[in-house]
Amino acid sequence: MIIGTGIDIVQVNRFDSWVNNEKLLSRFFHPEEVKYILGQNTNQAETIAARFAAKEALGKALGTGLRGFALKDIWVRRDEKGKPYIEVFPAFLEITKSYNCVRIHLSISHEKEYACAIVILEN
Repeated sequence: MIIGTGIDIVQVNRFDSWVNNEKLLSRFFHPEEVKYILGQNTNQAETIAARFAAKEALGKALGTGLRGFALKDIWVRRDEKGKPYIEVFPAFLEITKSYNCVRIHLSISHEKEYACAIVILEN
């Protein structure tokens, strides 16, 4: 059963200055995400924007916004086929358990000017 949905869209150029600011990236992204972002040869701002949108969409799906957890406790990853998914860590895991959330579905997209994400929570 679906227990929450969230969607977010951001302008990619908001994140242009984040590309060269590892301290800022470390504030909002899991260390492995930072490594992935900095390892991209192109479209780093688009990658940052899409992952930030995914975290915002998750907060909206829960109905909490970005309160009550650190964004770096949410890791946007890719499976072996390239499909994005969200991995959560201890502090955030407690939040999902309190909502009886057993599965988080994620879709992200980005293209030059905009990045967007949608999250569906299932129990």
